[in-house]
Amino acid sequence: MTKRLYETMFLLDNQLVREDWSKAKALVTDTITKHGGKLLSARRWDERRLAYPIQGKRRATFVLSYHEMDSENEHGIALRRDLELNERVLRYLMLQVEKLPEGELEKAQAESAADFVVPAPPPDDAPDIVERMPMREEGRRDELDVAVPDLNNLVEEEV
Repeated sequence: MTKRLYETMFLLDNQLVREDWSKAKALVTDTITKHGGKLLSARRWDERRLAYPIQGKRRATFVLSYHEMDSENEHGIALRRDLELNERVLRYLMLQVEKLPEGELEKAQAESAADFVVPAPPPDDAPDIVERMPMREEGRRDELDVAVPDLNNLVEEEV
């Protein structure tokens, strides 16, 4: 069996990450090793606001991992199934890559140091302010109003 190198980006539920970063990271690493993968690197990539809500969440922590797995599909299928069924993994993207990027191991090791602290959430954690159009006065027609006929009161013409 041939081993292949994969890069996987996970979007994790921030609630789990803020409770315990090591538990959140273990969720990813344990799932990979459970399915026969050899973990080379796993680290917190960033925490960001999402472009649209996923499972009701507006923010997620991105975890980047590199691992080797057999080229047999059964392991990959089971891994993907576990990730899709896990409610704490909002999304993931797994790609086959040629080699580990330069400096990736050093970044992952720096995160494993005893003095590593997960950074505080960025200030854009506040909800967006949506500007609304002012309410129009009763009976006033704006240019954008469209007259819609009352279909219940239509009388058919006799031919």
